[in-house]
Amino acid sequence: MSKYSIFLEKKPLFYKKIDYDRMPKIWQKIKSNFSLPKIIHIVGTNGKGTTGRFLSWYLLKSGYQVGHYSSPHILAFNERIWLNGKDSKECKLQEAHEFLLKILDKDDIEALSYFEYTTLMAIYLFQECDYAIMEAGMGGEFDATNVFDKIVSLVTTIDIDHQDFLGNSIEEIAYTKLRSITNVAILGVQINDIVYQVAKILQEENGILIKKYTDFIDEYDKIEAKKLSEKKGWPNFLKDNLLLSISAIKFLNIKLKYEYFEDIELFGRFQKIKDNIIVDVGHNTLAAKKIKEMFKDKKIILIYNSYKDKKYKMILQILKPIIKRVEILKINSPRAEEENILQNVLNDLDIENKFFKNIDEKENYLVFGSFSVVEEFLKGYMLER
Repeated sequence: MSKYSIFLEKKPLFYKKIDYDRMPKIWQKIKSNFSLPKIIHIVGTNGKGTTGRFLSWYLLKSGYQVGHYSSPHILAFNERIWLNGKDSKECKLQEAHEFLLKILDKDDIEALSYFEYTTLMAIYLFQECDYAIMEAGMGGEFDATNVFDKIVSLVTTIDIDHQDFLGNSIEEIAYTKLRSITNVAILGVQINDIVYQVAKILQEENGILIKKYTDFIDEYDKIEAKKLSEKKGWPNFLKDNLLLSISAIKFLNIKLKYEYFEDIELFGRFQKIKDNIIVDVGHNTLAAKKIKEMFKDKKIILIYNSYKDKKYKMILQILKPIIKRVEILKINSPRAEEENILQNVLNDLDIENKFFKNIDEKENYLVFGSFSVVEEFLKGYMLER
């Protein structure tokens, strides 16, 4: 195991309370050691990863040096820091780690969270890029990725999630995420009108410019995006993320060629890994609603598990019309709900359930519930193959 991996393993992945002042203070102390590319910040509840990948892939195909920082990873940490079309190499990650150890105070090294430290690793590796797409973790205003100056912010759909940290209402969550905007932003598809209201208030109060993705999209774009989505078998919500990335390309005044998107792969995002198996890292009610739309008038076997802090009863209620049976996949995570509690919820909802053992080639499956569920399934399934 590499030294950076051993170092990160000692840092907890999850915190009950977060020090929001820590990352900005530490960044101010060390930022003179970095040369930053043009940064595009992505915030929102769902769709950040695919929007970022659409955009980073297109910029790469257009001849630019590009970095894409996203989280969490599915199979390997390297996925989080994508550089010029590939997951980062172990030697480069180790180089970033050694650099940070040299410029950070001992106390700061200890204090930085897992996500904060990996954010700094990413920005070190992105220094020679023309563009860096920095995807916020769960936050916005107080997210570690928000310490960097940015040329534009992209806002994907905002809905309920991570209430313990972001707020108990969509309005509160919208304020938390949209306060990360410092100059210009483009709003993607929004399903809650309150998001537009909050955006208007912040625009007037802070003198920022907030546009809608439709301000950049014409009928030709809609037609081409639809054709591409149908060709690739993408659901509508991925098409929406594609259109947001296209609006960013137009904002940057970069020539648009739809063929550049044709060979893109979206790992773990409504990905068909076999004719009868789709995996998706969705884990909240908004994702469940989108999935339900895709499988309407069909029945699937849901391979599922959930973290304790997720609204899994509501998620299962949403998905119930398309569920033939739930097969619980055991995951190794301290955040995982207790199996008997999850089974009791399924029984209360009158959803047939059992534990996952193997794939029946005659059945259709959706693997869904968290990154951990998709990770566990892919590792097990790939080993079987």
